Amino acid sequence: MAKIKKIYICKSCGSSFNKWQGQCDGCGEWNSLAEENDQSMPSGLGKVGKTSKGRVISLSSLDALDIDMPRMVSGISEFDRALGGGLIAGSATLIGGDPGIGKSTLLLQAASKLAQNGYSTIYISGEESPSQVRMRAKRLGLDKSPVRLGAETSLRDILTTVTDQKKLPDVLVIDSIQTIYSDTIEAAPGTVSQVRSCAQELVHFAKKKGVAVFIVGHVTKDGQIAGPRILEHMVDTVLYFEGDRGHQFRILRAVKNRFGGTDEIGVFEMSERGLEEVPNPSALFLSNRSVEVAGSAVFAAMEGSRPMLGEIQALVAPSTLGTPRRAVVGWDNGRLSMIIAVLDARCGLGLGGFDIYLNVAGGLKINEPGADLAVAAALISSLSGKAIPAQTILFGEISLSGEIRPVSHGAARLKEAAKLGFTGSYMPKGIKNKASGIKVTEFSEVGQLVNLLAEDI
Repeated sequence: MAKIKKIYICKSCGSSFNKWQGQCDGCGEWNSLAEENDQSMPSGLGKVGKTSKGRVISLSSLDALDIDMPRMVSGISEFDRALGGGLIAGSATLIGGDPGIGKSTLLLQAASKLAQNGYSTIYISGEESPSQVRMRAKRLGLDKSPVRLGAETSLRDILTTVTDQKKLPDVLVIDSIQTIYSDTIEAAPGTVSQVRSCAQELVHFAKKKGVAVFIVGHVTKDGQIAGPRILEHMVDTVLYFEGDRGHQFRILRAVKNRFGGTDEIGVFEMSERGLEEVPNPSALFLSNRSVEVAGSAVFAAMEGSRPMLGEIQALVAPSTLGTPRRAVVGWDNGRLSMIIAVLDARCGLGLGGFDIYLNVAGGLKINEPGADLAVAAALISSLSGKAIPAQTILFGEISLSGEIRPVSHGAARLKEAAKLGFTGSYMPKGIKNKASGIKVTEFSEVGQLVNLLAEDI
């Protein structure tokens, strides 16, 4: 028997090497090489160096008439919003999230709703037995839904079972890709080669048969979906289920969508009956906000096409350490350092000698630079002890020169604030279509904000 050769495959870019090394030469990532068995080339591809004439494929023009594919709407509006309005037949959707965040619960609820709406749905679990899935469904009140369950980890058996049905299902859920294996590859489930091969077969099955496939993926300690990075390139849609176990809020975020906009989010609340959608997340994230507290600022964010308000809390305290502490939850640590440097260099506040704690309330994560003005205002307010006026929102980007620059969708942010009863706004100059009922205070540089909130410093 021939000795099996070992190779090392990069989990980020898929490059292969004959021996292990700390850094991948293909993408530059460190400690990303995983040991795998060297697999022979799949049948039908021929030997290396051997050429054969391929078949001629049909070509068409861009204006060719195609049959419109209606979206499959689950009825869970927040779930459909993240997908761009609903499921597309033949699409492959990858959903990832931390353990216990609610991925299986969300997909079981969505599968049940789709089945109740007349779409044939099959749920395959590689982690639980059918009785365990039924137990969860009974707890969620979904045990009467016409969802067909299965428990299997062999990809060949799963695809054979699905195609052997009298009618192909409309939706197929695979939970999860790390537990599925292909018998054509001599590797353990969850390895790079198994995940890549199984995902490729599932995507090919979805496109060929017109079945919408959901694939659950585990995540690493860094929050990225485990397995090769090429996995996210193969599928049509990538959803991340975010949230903090200390809060009941969960956010379903689309980071890739070939059939809709990216950065669209759906907001859910975890309850005893499972995940309940939140139609007005702004009111929910601000429900427990204390008014007239120093260090608190309301930021008008944009999540995809949805404006949403959130509270940013800052605490500036004298430090007894040689190196002051910086703790950030829900925002970028590097961007906080930049805001502190601008306030020190351009306004002379001297924040470098203080411990600084920054938190986005409710477990919300903010990634856009439009939060700069709200963060700066919260820091200045905490330092001076002067609260930002009640019912006032803030948004704007701060440059390294201290200039406050406009951000996109200013009118939508103001409209959302007016809908929730806010009457004031701190914002950059140059934004048109201001909402009625909101008093606008415009700034061109961060020094003007310091003069307004910190006259005595």
